[in-house]
Formats: sequence, structure tokens, C-alpha cells
Amino acid sequence: MNQHTGTWVRDSGVTVTGPGDVYIGTQLQDSEKPAFRRVADDQLRRLRHVLVAPPCMGEARAVLADSGTVILEGAPGSGRSAVARVLLHEHHRDSGVFHELPPGEEDELSLRDPALVGTGDQLLLDLSATDDRRWAGARADLPALRKAVHERRAHLVVIMPHRGVLDPDLQYCRVVLERPPSRGVFRRHLRLYGVPPEEYLRSDGTVDEFLTANRPMREIAEFADLVRRAREAGQPGDGFAQWCEMAGRARNDGRREAAALVTKLREAPQRALLIAVSMLHGAHADVIHRAAGQLLSALGPPSEGDSPLEHRDLAERLLEISATAAPNGQVRFEKLDFDSAVRAHIWDHMPDLRPHLGSWAANVVELNDPHFVTVVRDGMVERVAGEYLRTGRADGLGALVERWSTGETSRPRLEAAVHALTRGLADPTHARDFREQIYQWCANRRLDGELAQVLVRVCADVLATSHPDQALVRLHHLARRERGTTRARQALCDLVARSRRLHRVLLDRLARSDFSPAHLGIFLQASDPELLTFRPGTSHALIDEQSAQRSLTACWHAVLAGLPPRQWQVEARRWLHWAATCTGPHGGLLLDLLVSAAQRCTEKRGKVFALLYACARDAERTGPGDAARAGETTGLLLHKISNAQGVAAATPPTTSPRGTRP
Repeated sequence: MNQHTGTWVRDSGVTVTGPGDVYIGTQLQDSEKPAFRRVADDQLRRLRHVLVAPPCMGEARAVLADSGTVILEGAPGSGRSAVARVLLHEHHRDSGVFHELPPGEEDELSLRDPALVGTGDQLLLDLSATDDRRWAGARADLPALRKAVHERRAHLVVIMPHRGVLDPDLQYCRVVLERPPSRGVFRRHLRLYGVPPEEYLRSDGTVDEFLTANRPMREIAEFADLVRRAREAGQPGDGFAQWCEMAGRARNDGRREAAALVTKLREAPQRALLIAVSMLHGAHADVIHRAAGQLLSALGPPSEGDSPLEHRDLAERLLEISATAAPNGQVRFEKLDFDSAVRAHIWDHMPDLRPHLGSWAANVVELNDPHFVTVVRDGMVERVAGEYLRTGRADGLGALVERWSTGETSRPRLEAAVHALTRGLADPTHARDFREQIYQWCANRRLDGELAQVLVRVCADVLATSHPDQALVRLHHLARRERGTTRARQALCDLVARSRRLHRVLLDRLARSDFSPAHLGIFLQASDPELLTFRPGTSHALIDEQSAQRSLTACWHAVLAGLPPRQWQVEARRWLHWAATCTGPHGGLLLDLLVSAAQRCTEKRGKVFALLYACARDAERTGPGDAARAGETTGLLLHKISNAQGVAAATPPTTSPRGTRP
């Protein structure tokens, strides 16, 4: 990759300007939860408050509690995903995390792999939109997955395809969900929005007409939000009936009224202003004015018109498009949700404008105006991205993100690219497409400009929230390919430092890699001995696991055999320093792994042993701990080296409590 280093990405990466590797340790604080985990937990808590329990919710709870697995079936729009997440949130424990399992995607762990499951995890496997072939493959993998879930005291919720076939031996885990009462769902949302019960408990014709249809839960939530916004925008003295009527008109008549207005407005400046208001709804009039001017310029050279003194003022032009500026300068359409109706009409019926709108948005996000604050910029990006997603053009949004991240980039453009990708990953219909697009970028595509740094941030801060395994895979590919920075590597190590399960997965991937210098550099940073020997609560440490020991030994062997000593001695000294300070058997085990790895270097075994011993002697002088303990560690290492070589050695020191392994 040809990366341009910058400082805009808010992570803990380091820019490297010279040769060699830089290793940065991660201090593990068990009491602190990563920011993305806090966000995910907050979302789950809110979902629990808003959910109206459907019939059979109690049965689903009982099955999940009894067997550790429940398989949900229900019609689309019945709230299956919300129910699944709430069920898992109710089993939240400090020892595990919530994450989704992505079945059958490239370079991912198989559902049969127990490494997918951590102790106490809450796992969601959403197969509601999968085809028959993928569903059959997932059914074949479910027994192995359920075994791992049981062994690790985790909980698994599977959402099966509607009317899909389920094996007889899994029928006892199946619960059929029915729709919750639509009116109850509507009122629950209004209650959380702060609408008084004496208002929303009244009968209303608009609400009755809306709820008569078999609406998906998402549409009911959107209509409740329209009522909330109508309440906020209404006149003093308006009540529930007026709010609902306004929401109903916005929902049913907005597109027709937007089409009529666009037909009426024939002049380019009028339509440019209309588009600017729809995309920057609520922004200050100065921002609207400048953005409309930029759109006109993007579509062609500005005409040599009359003097600006002869132009119509902005207030008059806003009236033409049914918009007004408030005393604080904020510009809004007079009708509720009219901005979304205008966007949809322009996007659907003026397709030649779409490429220009992407370029225009990239220029607008760079506006140097005190009123163009972050929330305004993000709102515009959200609306542009929303139109791509609404019309099924995930590929178009991906291309737009790539354009914003390459060429002449700036921090605002890169922030906009991050926000657009985040919007795509949150879309229930297109999230999988964006995860696949991000994978292709990370693993296979040549990344120009700052696209790699956009991907680092999205993987570390967004994808890791719900799909940590996929975040790990993508960050691993970025880390092995990056040049000139260690941002991807640092983000990868930060991710695995928070999860012993992910740490184990990464070590296994590295042990099965091609042991390129890039992979070995990742290993040296990811093999922090403090993390390897950390024991949360009464649990064991990662280094106690035989699979982790095999991975560590294989990787250390590749390091000792393939890298110049100056590139691995820093990390070897860190292991020796930690071996001299930690209590119990882990100090001796760290030494055992180093010696075992060195013993495999058949062609230069003696030289490697000598270098390891020299490292230990040097570590005595540079270590932060007690000099006597450091000397003990050196003696213990020499004893293990002698045993490995079959040479009689003096009895190792007996004053240390650290264990040994022949």
C-alpha cells in the first residue's frame, strides 16, 4: 500500500519515518470497557426499554435459559432481531460480550470453530435473510456451535428463515414469534419520547388508519418518530390529533407535493437551493446559501449575471421553495419531513444529478464557516448515504467513500468517508454488502490516499462493536500490508488486548501465516507477555492454554530463524523482564517457550541460544525490577538452555517461586 501519513485519525497509532519496527505495549485495565463496547451496551439497553414483548417471549426466555440456545422463527417485520438482542442482553455477564456471527463469509472462522465462542458470550446468528443453501450449511454446523456454547457457558440466539426447514433434533429449541400488538408498540415509542399518556391513550383516526395495515415494526417506529417531530414543530395549543394529522400528511402526501414543487421550479438556482435545503435541513442560512452556490458551480460555469445588488434576496428565494429561516438562522421546510420527500424525488427522478451530488457533498464538507459544525456535516453525509441505500446502490456509496478518501483529501472529507461507511454498516439490508466491500479493500485492493486509515478507524470503532471477528480479520490484512505507519497494527493489538478469545484467534492466524516480516512484526507486538499471563478473576491465563503455547512457539521460532537479532531482541528482553517480575509458574513458562522455539532452529541453534542468553544478561541491567530476581531469571534461562542442549548444568536457583518445565 502506498500510504500518506497524517494525523487526522484519532487512534493510538505511531507514524514511522525510518527503517525498523516500533513496538508499543498495551496496558490492560480490566475495569475499563472499550468505547465501542459501551456504545453497544447502551444500544442494547435502549432496545430493551422500547421492546414490547411478543407472545411466546416467556417461552423463548425459558428455552434459552434451559439449553443455552433458542431458535426464533417469525414473519419479516415481526421484530425478530429486536427480540433476539433483548434475550441476549438479559444474559449479559461481565465475563462475556455480545457479538454477531457472520456465517459463510470469506476468510472467516467456520461456525464449527470453537474459537468463535468466548466464555459467557452472547451470540446472535441472524439467518433470516439467507437462502436455502446457506441455511442448510448453517444447520449442519449448529451442533458443533451449540457444543462450544454449552462448554463456555455462553448463550446463542439463532434467527432462522421464515418457514425454513429445521432438523427434528433441534425442534425443541424452536420458538415461533408472533407480532406484538401494533398499538402497544406505537405507544411504547411515544412514551419513551416523553409524550404524556393522557395524549397517546386517546383514540385517533389517523393512528387507527395507519395501524390497521399489517405494518412492520420498523414502520411503526418511524411513524411514532414523525409524531414526535410534529409535536416539537407544532403550534402552541396543538394536541395529539394535530400531531398525528401532521405526521400522516408527511407520510402520505410528501412525495406528491415534492414532485409538484420540483415541476413548478424550472430555474437552476431555484432547484439548487431546494436540493441544498433538503440535504442540509436545519443548517444556518449562510451555509445553505454557499452550498447552493457550490452546486450551481459544480454543474457548470457560473453565468455572468447582473450585479449581486439586483439579485433576489435569500428570504424571497426560500419562500419559493416553501422554506423559511428562523430567527437563529436555521433553514427548514415549512412542512414536516418535506426534506426527505424532496431528496427522494430528486434522487429517483433526476438520476443524472447523482454523480454530481457526490462531488458536491465532498466540497461542502470542507466549508470553512463557523456555522458548519460537525452535526451539520454528519447530517448531510447521512442524507446522501441514505439515498444510496434507499435505492439499493450500496456499490455507489462504496465508490463515493473511495473517492472521498483518495486524491486530494482533507480531514473533513475523511471524516465524511468514515461516517458514510458507518451508515452503510448500520443498514439492515446492506450491512453484509459493506462488510464484504471492506474485506475486499483490506485484503485485496490497492489502497490509495488515506483509504487505509479510514478503514482502520471503521474496523476498530464500528465493525468491532457487533462483528469483532470480522474486525480482526480486516485489521490483520491492513496491518500486514501497511507501509510507513503502524496504525492498523496498533488498532489490531488494541482490539485483541481486550479479549482473550480474540487474542487466541490472532495468535492462531499468525501461526498459520506465511511468516513474512510483516506477520512477524505483528506477532512481536501482539505477544505482550503481560497480556498473555493476565488472569481475569479466577480464570486461567491465555499462556496456560496448549493451543496458545503451540502458536507462540511456532511464531517465536519463525522470528528467531527469520529476523535479524536487532528486530526481535527488544521483545525478547520484554519477555525476560516480565518473567523476572511475575509470580507463579508463568515466568518459567515464558522462558520455556523461548527455549523451545530456539531449539527448533536446527541450522543455527547454538547461535540463537547464545543470543537469548546475551539478551538475558542485558535484561538484568535494563530491567525495571529487582536485580537479584533478574539474575535468577538469567540463571533459570541458562539451565533450560543447557537441558535443551543435553548439557549438564548447575541446579537452577531454588529461591524463586516460578515453575519450570523440563
